[in-house]
Amino acid sequence: RMSRRAQQLRDHDTNPCVAETDASRKCMDDNNYNKDMCTAYFLKYKNCRKFWHDVMMQRKRNGVKPEMPSAEERRKMLDSMG
Repeated sequence: RMSRRAQQLRDHDTNPCVAETDASRKCMDDNNYNKDMCTAYFLKYKNCRKFWHDVMMQRKRNGVKPEMPSAEERRKMLDSMG
């Protein structure tokens, strides 16, 4: 059974970067943990975290609840951006 923290990290509504996390982990597994081979995946993850952190901080400043948009809301936001 997963810990509560692990479940949160796997929850697409609370963690917008599950796909990027999985891709980075798979790259590391596939490349015998040679970090140099996975730089692009790490960058995508870092950009994902930064983007959604900025969104969350803006919502917090504006008093919007919840601070992290749901997975469905995020999908719509990304679709509207092209």
